[in-house]
Amino acid sequence: MPLSDLPPDELRAFHAPGTAPDDFDDFWATTLAESARFDAAPKVTPHPTPLTTVDVFDVEYPGFGGHPIRAWLLLPRARTGRLPCVVEFPGYGGGRSRPLESLIYASAGYAHLLMDLRGQGSTGRTGDTPDPVPSPNPQFPGMMTKGVLDPHDYYYRRLITDAVRAVAAARRIDDVDPHRVVAMGASQGGGLAVAVGALVPDLAGIVADVPYLSHFRRAVHIACDGPYLELSRYLRVHRDQVDRVFRTLSYVDALNFAPRATVPAAFSAAAMDTVTPPSTCYAVYNAYAGPKDMRLWEFNGHEGGEVAGHERRLEFLTGVIG
Repeated sequence: MPLSDLPPDELRAFHAPGTAPDDFDDFWATTLAESARFDAAPKVTPHPTPLTTVDVFDVEYPGFGGHPIRAWLLLPRARTGRLPCVVEFPGYGGGRSRPLESLIYASAGYAHLLMDLRGQGSTGRTGDTPDPVPSPNPQFPGMMTKGVLDPHDYYYRRLITDAVRAVAAARRIDDVDPHRVVAMGASQGGGLAVAVGALVPDLAGIVADVPYLSHFRRAVHIACDGPYLELSRYLRVHRDQVDRVFRTLSYVDALNFAPRATVPAAFSAAAMDTVTPPSTCYAVYNAYAGPKDMRLWEFNGHEGGEVAGHERRLEFLTGVIG
């Protein structure tokens, strides 16, 4: 597979100007305040499992607009006291799936809250959370253009809020140490982690692997595969809506959250990634305001580091939450 973007030396030096509108901070402060009105303790129900070393719980908590969001909570069975916690967000099209697919972090001694994705969960990993909000505009199949003509209607306003509320829910679980929480994800989950790192400034850290939702203008121009193509295909037809669409995207772009995030962060990019162009990952990384580290997987595509990536995540977790 050839390089999908710039060569490694140019990637490391790649910067991009932010596109945040003047009301970006007010928009998110108002959005989060509106959903905080629905705050309530998460419902945590034991879930049957054949596992002998991990306990599984079905979680429901109020997300954007108080909408019920599902999650799995996995805990090491041999536990004493409150545990550091990993809050994880799945990649695009996925969901929380089944607990047996997500055993790494509980097996390493962490509490693990795996958030479901509203309206997703039909690509590889299943989901259980509907999105009750219809799209006010015609949309290309998928989530990228759902409500894309207005930032208040846009699907990712709701999903980012769900992710912020997932951290709040995790902190209210008896087994979780609220001061040792890390937000984590790959692809779409990585983009969500960057947003949460900016919107929840007292996190212990974030992990953003091959982060999607990054530098939309470049990504939509050069991505060869994956969900960015939903946007380019939408704009191929709605030619008169280009500026309006990119204005909406500017409110959810990890590039605009990055300068507002100061918690420790571990990033990764893959030089042969045709889904999330590596230059867009580096644009976000280089704009990130907090302590940070980047790992470039030079000969990988969107799969990133796979097992080696999980090992790196665990090393990072040890450093920031023990």
